[in-house]
Formats: sequence, C-alpha cells, structure tokens
Amino acid sequence: MPSLRIVLGIAFATLVAALVPASAGASDTSAAAKSEVMRRSAEWSAAAQARDVEKVVAFWADDAVVLPPGGPAISGKAAIRDYVVKSFHTPGFGISWKAESAVVSGSGDLAWARESNRVTFTGPDGKPIAVDGKAITVWRKGKDGIWRCVADIWNDDAAPRP
Repeated sequence: MPSLRIVLGIAFATLVAALVPASAGASDTSAAAKSEVMRRSAEWSAAAQARDVEKVVAFWADDAVVLPPGGPAISGKAAIRDYVVKSFHTPGFGISWKAESAVVSGSGDLAWARESNRVTFTGPDGKPIAVDGKAITVWRKGKDGIWRCVADIWNDDAAPRP
C-alpha cells in the first residue's frame, strides 16, 4: 500500500499540472485585455482631441456614469453626450489623456485604467489655463467583444495654472 506522502505528492503534482496551462492562458488573456483597454483609451483620447462628439460618446457604455470634479454625476449616454457637447463649446477647451496602467478582473470582462490627463480652457481674463489631473476609468467588455467605459472619474493634481 502506497504511503500517504506518495499519494499526496501525486495528487499535488496532478493538480499543478492541471492548473499551469490554465493559468498561463489566463495571464495571456489578461495581458491581451490590458493592452486592448489601453489601446481603446488612447483611441478615445485621440477622438476627444479631434473634437469628434460621436466617436467620443461611442467609447462609453449606454449605462455609463461620469463623475466630473465639482459637479453632479452624469448618467446615461444621452446626458453624457450633452456634457461632451457643452465641454467642446467651452472657449479654449481641449482634453487629452494617457492610460498609465490597466488591471483586468479574473473573469476578463471588467477592467480599470489609471490615467493622467490635461484639460485646457480660456480663463475669465482671456488667458489659457491648463489643468493636469488623474483619472480612473472602469471598462466592461460587451457581448460584442468591445471594451466600453462604464465609470469615469477624475480630479485635478493642483490648482489651475495660467
């Protein structure tokens, strides 16, 4: 009769052998998903810099919520679209951002990205103002396989500078 130590050793080796391919595949998927979220964020920023309202709004999910600094929550695509249009009509308005990192859930259908951003606008004195900030965006992979932002929150690094 085999000893308990041998039986446990075989069981452990079998378990490790079964899990290694699965975890290797999961990390590959996670790396691909991270890359995709960061790519989508870069495309989104480019659309915002081009001031393309429809492209910008398309990056949000229908049930998305935007939490701008100093303002109320903006829920749903129609309200978000209005917010984008108003922002683009602000004198001197510009926005750009860069995803610094992304983390994907174990299930592979949710992710969050940490981003740095810059918003510009014309101040009351007519001089340009630039505000650097940071953001967290939460992304959900849709049934169509496309990552869309479901939550978007940001704040300023410091007081605006002229």
